[in-house]
Amino acid sequence: QVQLVESGGGLVQPGGSLRLSCATSGSIFSINAMGWYRQAPGKQRELVAVIIGGGTTNYADSVKGRFTISRDNAKNTVYLQMNSLKPEDTAIYYCNVDYYRTYVAQQAGARRESWGQGTQVTVSS
Repeated sequence: QVQLVESGGGLVQPGGSLRLSCATSGSIFSINAMGWYRQAPGKQRELVAVIIGGGTTNYADSVKGRFTISRDNAKNTVYLQMNSLKPEDTAIYYCNVDYYRTYVAQQAGARRESWGQGTQVTVSS
């Protein structure tokens, strides 16, 4: 099973910036998508941003123009640059990867999914 380790969370003032990183470890043949989700207290987990295999990106409307997702293909690492942070961005941020573990798994359509443990982002003055 692939493991994900997030880093970069913390406390920041409104208008500030943070950069989250998510590193993978384990056997991966190919990645379909890597993304960031977040969950605020009392709310459901929601998609923040996703980058699909070919490089296509999608963002939640609430973060468009402020957040940028990127990926280092050589390291199978995904980043989330967060600018102009707002108090409503406060949440636990989770990394997700959708992947095939082997060539055989890809041929069989046997996709897998892993989640990170989460990193806290707090935006407050």
